[in-house]
Amino acid sequence: MSDTFNSFGTFYSLNKNSKKNSIVFVHGVGLTHEMWKPQIDFFSDYTTLTYDLLGHGKTPLNKSKITFKHFADQLLNLINELKLNKIHLVGFSLGALIAREFASKYSDKLHSLILLGSIYKRSEEQKKVVINRFNLAKTNRSIAKKSALQRWLTDDFISKNPKTLKKLFSTLENNNYENFFKCYELFAHYEDDDNIIRKINVKTLVSTGENDIGSTTEMSRNLSKLIRGSQFIEIKNGKHLCSTECANDVNMIFKQFIEKNNDRA
Repeated sequence: MSDTFNSFGTFYSLNKNSKKNSIVFVHGVGLTHEMWKPQIDFFSDYTTLTYDLLGHGKTPLNKSKITFKHFADQLLNLINELKLNKIHLVGFSLGALIAREFASKYSDKLHSLILLGSIYKRSEEQKKVVINRFNLAKTNRSIAKKSALQRWLTDDFISKNPKTLKKLFSTLENNNYENFFKCYELFAHYEDDDNIIRKINVKTLVSTGENDIGSTTEMSRNLSKLIRGSQFIEIKNGKHLCSTECANDVNMIFKQFIEKNNDRA
């Protein structure tokens, strides 16, 4: 396992294993590459790559305004430099939007695409809720962090896993808030473009937690209908951060999909 920076300043963690196709995981807003630990441990026989998005973790953000093109270019530069010619791409929440942007431009670089907890066509009411959360985060960070964790995880999981909760809270606490708000604003004001989505030409899995109130099952079902060759799977009992809370189920669903779409040559 190597943890270092690439020449463009992106901090990444690479587990090199040449036996199988590479899997690249893209985290959500306010988090870091470490959110994928349950998946990295599970896929230990694959080459796996996680990294900190621009303005997150150890990766700087030296721009006054961030766009999805910047995020897609970051990923492209990283996999090109590491000579990962073709990958399975997994994106969560903001990372799912980045993965969608990337896949619309570079489907030829993908074996498959997995979109976990992706928004799609928020209603006017849902848009207002997200904007309110964004404004709350700017005025009361402590309440915003606690509220986020309650949205992301079930009460039962929170009560039984204090160490995991402490780790997540610490990640949110350590954000560079100037950079965080640039990225959060981009996510909060996101408007879907079906023309971009229709350009995705790769086997795709769209998945979300059964109880995710921000990236709902209805959103994922409708998104899946728009992407050619895609399928939708609901994560039972999961909320937004089901990759942590429902890791066993998520890992098995990912594994079955990835292995079905591996390049056997």
